[in-house]
Amino acid sequence: MSGEPAIDVHDLRKCYGKRTVVDGLSLTVAYGEVCAFLGANGSGKTTTIRMLCGLVKPDAGGGTCLGLDILHEGAALRRQIGYMTQRFSFYEDLTVSENLDFVAAVYEMPNRRAAVLETMTRMGLADRASQLAGQLSGGWKQRLALAACVLHKPKLLLLDEPTAGVDAKARREFWDIIHDMASDGLTVLVSTHYMDEAARCARIVYLSDGKLVVQGTPDEVTRGSALLVYEAAGENLDVAARQLRRLPGVEAAAVFGSNLRIAGLDQAALEAATASPAGVALTWHKASPQLEDVFIHLLGLHERPNA
Repeated sequence: MSGEPAIDVHDLRKCYGKRTVVDGLSLTVAYGEVCAFLGANGSGKTTTIRMLCGLVKPDAGGGTCLGLDILHEGAALRRQIGYMTQRFSFYEDLTVSENLDFVAAVYEMPNRRAAVLETMTRMGLADRASQLAGQLSGGWKQRLALAACVLHKPKLLLLDEPTAGVDAKARREFWDIIHDMASDGLTVLVSTHYMDEAARCARIVYLSDGKLVVQGTPDEVTRGSALLVYEAAGENLDVAARQLRRLPGVEAAAVFGSNLRIAGLDQAALEAATASPAGVALTWHKASPQLEDVFIHLLGLHERPNA
């Protein structure tokens, strides 16, 4: 490795017809790092991941993954990468062990049976070895997909919204496995819409319209947003939120249980908004922005005309 990054790409550009999906993207990810890819649907995350593993050729730019050129060494690169797509892509009429044995055969792995058993044990799948993949719940299907991605012991794992539609417990267990593997040196780049997952990553990269907008640790991204947040407790919070969303300077107003949070960049406007909406008595205090506040702010910022 000699100090070089696991991912080191620059000025990546990809167009489909007249639409530019990825626009001048440069990205560096260190070995052993868990990095989150954030952005709205259509922001270029999936296309970027496919370029990184050599499945899609960029129209411009280039670079390396694991020291291999993404333009010219895609076949060799894919043998060292685990890529998990958004949709379950394994055979539902085969058992868990049969699916993994098939993957092991594709990679021409020696001692396939031992490799499959070791991976099933590590992923907690051994008790489900003879169960048809089509009979698994969403969480167990994702765990099978992850097992298939790491069966050949890749050095880099690319995960494209791996826990979409999976319950909270399964998501937590999935991420525990990812961090266990990262502690053994595996590099992970994962796209997600879940802020609790992004907060578990060492670094966040936010894309909009195919461009890198902001990156850093979760704390750096939150502090660097300059976002102001006020929080209130009281009654009739849904009524208050509806009124507050119409006020200038209030970018977001959302109810979380017994609390109402408003956010924006204009302190004077927010303070004016906290002068309690008509007919609603609220007690306000300043709060720290959370990653979800920043994500919503960035989404809104880049949806506005001429932003």
